[in-house]
Amino acid sequence: MPDIAAIILAAGSSRRFGADKLLHPVGEMPLAARSLLPWLRVFDHVTVVARADSGKLQNAVAQALGAERAERIYWKLCADADLGMSASLIAGVAARRDASGWLIGLADMPAVPDAVIAEVASAIASDAPLAAPFFHEKRGHPVGFSARYLDDLLALDGDAGARKILERDAEKLHRIATDDPGILLDIDRPEDLRRL
Repeated sequence: MPDIAAIILAAGSSRRFGADKLLHPVGEMPLAARSLLPWLRVFDHVTVVARADSGKLQNAVAQALGAERAERIYWKLCADADLGMSASLIAGVAARRDASGWLIGLADMPAVPDAVIAEVASAIASDAPLAAPFFHEKRGHPVGFSARYLDDLLALDGDAGARKILERDAEKLHRIATDDPGILLDIDRPEDLRRL
């Protein structure tokens, strides 16, 4: 997907988890590394937006994924991460503003299937304005935006991310049905790990 940029948001504060959840082990690797695996199977490169003090996370991900995969990750540091998810999203899109579209994913979602990521990317590459997967009518991740949304994305604020764009332009959203609930599973609290 050379024209479509993969943007993974990893600059949250993990307040509800009680510790840095992205470093928490899921199987044999940290949560963030586990979440990045399917993206690295679909995209040649991914941009990960992280907090300014993310050195420990970067090292842990590189060690878990190995040098070859780690070289395909571009870390974009977001000094304004505490302002909310929109600040992270803006940082990622701005870093890849030349793309013909963006797929936005979250580093705390380790069960999103490769096939769904590829389908959303393909929809955006095929000129869908917006695209997202749905499990039993519930929208999940990742969410795709075409280049026509550049200005809208860069103008976001607050912690709702791009939700208001998706609500405003719901009729333009290309819906991709899936029977995989992994598109909904994000790890916010320790008990969420049991759902894996």
